[in-house]
Formats: sequence, C-alpha cells, structure tokens
Amino acid sequence: MGSVAWSAMAKDFSRPVFRPSETFDRLFESEDPAEVSRAAHATATTLLARVRAEPDPEAVERLISFAAVNGIDDIAQLWSRSPAKSLPGALWRMYLIQLSIHDDPQTAALLNERGRIELASSDPIVAGAPVPAGPEELVALVDTILRGAFTGDFAVALDRAAAFCRVQASGATHLADDYEATEPERSTALTSRASRLASFAEELATASRLWRRGELI
Repeated sequence: MGSVAWSAMAKDFSRPVFRPSETFDRLFESEDPAEVSRAAHATATTLLARVRAEPDPEAVERLISFAAVNGIDDIAQLWSRSPAKSLPGALWRMYLIQLSIHDDPQTAALLNERGRIELASSDPIVAGAPVPAGPEELVALVDTILRGAFTGDFAVALDRAAAFCRVQASGATHLADDYEATEPERSTALTSRASRLASFAEELATASRLWRRGELI
C-alpha cells in the first residue's frame, strides 16, 4: 500500500482514521526503509492537513483516544522509525507521552508536583497543568495537548509537550536523588526516565522551531 492509498484513507473521516494491524503488516512486510519513510511522512502530512481542513470533532476524538483504546503498536509500525526532526517523529513522541500518562497517571502526578516545585522556569505554566494536578487532571492535560496538535497551533502543542516533559524530567531527577541511598534500583529507574523525558523535551522543542520555519516535514 503506497502513499496514495494512505492519503485516501486519511480523507475518509466517516470511518476510523487508522486501520487494524494486518494493514500495517502488509504495508511494512518488505521492511524497505525508503518505503517505510515515504509512508510515514505521507500519512503524517496528509492526516494533519485533512484534520485541519475539516476538523470533525468525532474524528479528532478518535485520533486522541486511539493509542489509549487500541494500544501503541499500530502507530509504532507507522511512525516510530521516523527521525525526531520530522513530522511523523514528532507525532510519534506525542503519542508515546500521552500513553505513558494514561498507563500510570499516579506516578505522572507525583513527578509533576515535584517538578513544578523544583523548576525555576515557566515550564509548568507553559505545560498548563492546574495546581494542584492529580492523576485525572494530568490525563486530561496530555489529551488536550495532543488535541491541540491536530486542531490548534502545532508549534504551540509541541512547546507545551516539551514543557510538560521538562517538568516530569525535573520531578523524576529529584525523586531519584531522594531514593538514591535507600532504594538504589528505584533511583536508577527514575534517573533513566528523567533522561528519556529530557531527550523528548529537547526533540519536541526542536520540532517546534522547525515547524515555525516551515521545515518540519
């Protein structure tokens, strides 16, 4: 299935935007990196353009809830191998962030509160979490940020996601320090999480700058 078929698929919002796993299996069965790259960029570009041209609320909500309802595998097949400095790579990272919060909102709320207290920056304000923010509020926040990627200013959504990651990374870093002496394994896990979040923050911030220059493709 080539980019033309994917474009046609993205145009039909009376049906779910994504298709079951067997569709992705057929698309990537050759494992041709060039074809995978073309398909990833074509679908991301067409999908985003189509939603912005005709922002059907039901279609948007299907996009927002897709990973939470169906898991991340189909999206991973499509976009996970894309570079960070690309449209599909940025969308992939936003879906991963969303799914991580849905999977463990309690830990996310703990990290958010600690990061909010420790960070001497505007990141908590940019991310937009209420104070205090419990698990349900953070789930709603990350969904709102992803929704903004499809219906609002894409650069702003990327900036909010980057700020959210920086807050979470700060919280994870400081909690890792707290546990270093008493629970070293937990401290190591939190340190690794902080590193991943910091990398995502940097990548999303770069993607935002590229989008504003018309260079994120």
